Amino acid sequence: MSKIGFLGLGLMGTQMARRLIEAGNDVTVWNRTVERTVPLARLGAEVAATPAAAVGGAEFVVTMLATPDAVEGVLFGAGGLATAAEPGLVWIDMSTIGPGEFRAVADRLPLGVTAVDAPVRGSVPEAGAGRLQIYVGASDQDFRRVQPLLASLGQPRHVGPTGSGAAIKLVVNLTLVASMVTLGEATVLADVLGLDRATTLDVLADSPIGPTVRAKGANLEASEYPPNFKLELATKDMVLMDRVLRGAGVDLPAAAAARAWMEASMADGAAGQDFSVVAATIAEHTRTADAPTAPPP
Repeated sequence: MSKIGFLGLGLMGTQMARRLIEAGNDVTVWNRTVERTVPLARLGAEVAATPAAAVGGAEFVVTMLATPDAVEGVLFGAGGLATAAEPGLVWIDMSTIGPGEFRAVADRLPLGVTAVDAPVRGSVPEAGAGRLQIYVGASDQDFRRVQPLLASLGQPRHVGPTGSGAAIKLVVNLTLVASMVTLGEATVLADVLGLDRATTLDVLADSPIGPTVRAKGANLEASEYPPNFKLELATKDMVLMDRVLRGAGVDLPAAAAARAWMEASMADGAAGQDFSVVAATIAEHTRTADAPTAPPP
């Protein structure tokens, strides 16, 4: 059993913290919206008033937050965890914030605090079932230290030194978003060709984008997009990816086009819906001949 602070109880974080509690760990939780802590308190979690309070006596502290700014605030804002972090603490960031953003905050932690980046692939069902794919950036020694904790949440995979987990998550999410945009455009082509939607999705389920179809096809058929991976978060990840590419002077036109579709869907007011809602945006914009152009390189 480990003593763990868990900070950030969104759709994913709540499920992950629950699994750590049910695995027998001593878990203290914090969330900006206190009401989200109530179900976990009923399961035995302690509730902290500030991030710093969640760190006291902990061996590990996990953050699962939406944006780089949120991570910055939780670490270094008023009552931030860095103010209470002591040598020996391991900070595991499971947010998707990009490798540069992760290193920028990790480098400012107090001496003796270990930073591990471990973003995840999977959405709410996988988080609840402990089937997340976890990409861990750490030394060999630090990976061995965090592996038992992370194994309660899914399959931890050591992908390289510190920062590598955050980096490979951007690579993975590019393929995820591009596949979803491809599915949206494929259904438009099918409509132009007069094909039945259900038949098209059934065929595409056995195509190279099959995993995306199997995960999101029901949303497209029902024209309902309950959030498992919110559009606003997927779009944020594409912006992080674009920042890396621009810094390297690299232009990826297909990635830019995928980002443009996500931003068009955001402009349509769909930020809180599942990112598969981009298929509806594609259908609507192509009907009205106002498809977005990719941002300039």
